[in-house]
Amino acid sequence: MSCHQLAPVVGDLGGNCELIAETLSSAAAGGSDVVVLPELATSGYVFASQEEAASVALSAAEVIAQCAMALSGSTTVAVVGFCERGEDGLLHNSAAIVDADGGLAVYRKTHLWDAEKLVFTPGSAPPPVVPTAAGKVGVLVCYDLEFPELTRQLALAGAELIAVPTNWPLFDRPAGERPAETMIAMAAARTNRVFVACCDRTGVERGQRWTEGTAIVDRDGWVVAIPGADGTAVAELDLGLARDKAISPRNDVLDDRRPELYQAVVHGGEVSQIP
Repeated sequence: MSCHQLAPVVGDLGGNCELIAETLSSAAAGGSDVVVLPELATSGYVFASQEEAASVALSAAEVIAQCAMALSGSTTVAVVGFCERGEDGLLHNSAAIVDADGGLAVYRKTHLWDAEKLVFTPGSAPPPVVPTAAGKVGVLVCYDLEFPELTRQLALAGAELIAVPTNWPLFDRPAGERPAETMIAMAAARTNRVFVACCDRTGVERGQRWTEGTAIVDRDGWVVAIPGADGTAVAELDLGLARDKAISPRNDVLDDRRPELYQAVVHGGEVSQIP
């Protein structure tokens, strides 16, 4: 599989779509079974207004058609972030899961970050798990990854790989430390025994620098690939290994759950206090 750390240009719909098509076509020709591109790859991220975002929004059908054409003749599955214009005219920060035959699913980001709330309407459907030629792929978008309820839900639904298109703004961190977002991906992989592929972006957009934190994480929680000089991270993964949730002869990360003790997480009830 591969993650391609692109640098879309805000507002340049035509140029960005051409870059996406070239990237998908090249990755498919190179034998990648799963390709992940950044969040909002079609449009860029730092919009001056909701109206600017609307001017470069695409319908899901348009994105699917363009991506499917780029994947023609292959069995490659692509996960592509895009600025979606819904049928009702509302804007969504979305990800399309596509193969050469068309769209497998579209997910609308459910947890919006900062100024995204001024532009987008959050999705109201849970993230999907899609059976593909490569394995079962679940999808989140950027900030969604920071909610363990979602990563656990995807694992329970059978996801073997969680693909995460993202645009991680650069934050200060201690010297020698990985980005906090990468550590969250590592924890999600380890606690759910799934593979996680986060595809960040590069470049500077209207003064905003990006973490450039693209990483592919194995089911033990270790980073197995980061981008090379060409911005591409590549890893050979056997997604079927994620079906085994055992971590010791007597422990299984899903079977050992005790949901009756977690009700306060969902329902907001009080947690018992020890006197």
